[in-house]
Amino acid sequence: MSKALLVIDLQNDYFPGGQFPLWNTDVTLQSIERAIEKAKAQSIPVIVIQHIADSSLGIAPFFNQGTTGAEVHPRILAAAPNAPVVVKQFADSFVKTTLEETLTKLGATELLVCGMMTQNCVTHTAISKSAEKYKVSILVDCCTTVNEMLHQIALHAVSTRVPLVTSGDAL
Repeated sequence: MSKALLVIDLQNDYFPGGQFPLWNTDVTLQSIERAIEKAKAQSIPVIVIQHIADSSLGIAPFFNQGTTGAEVHPRILAAAPNAPVVVKQFADSFVKTTLEETLTKLGATELLVCGMMTQNCVTHTAISKSAEKYKVSILVDCCTTVNEMLHQIALHAVSTRVPLVTSGDAL
């Protein structure tokens, strides 16, 4: 199996000072930085996924093209400076993106999924129809959302479809 680490929506708007700050972002960011370092040490490719709002629908509450809030968090870019960046407009990171093409080029057969928000982009990517051909796991210590309760509910809901693991066990 050839693993790939998907880092979904680690963008400034989800951090303090952004348009939609989430719960537990400092701890989650540190956990993802450690996961990236472990992945790099094992030659596991990292793919950064960035959500950009569809401007044809008007101004979104966050992730608007060209804003600081839509930019990938600088510590993620520093941790994975050579990672390909896949831009998306939907919760499912496979829909109308280059993700599948990128994974094919890397020879990936196993996906380690992490990021923000647990109940939306993380779970929708993990259970995507397009993800069915991969072995998919969610790194529970490398995800967050609006609050702890919603995070736990989302993980419990997806646990019947996708294995939940820690980054320490997966990497």
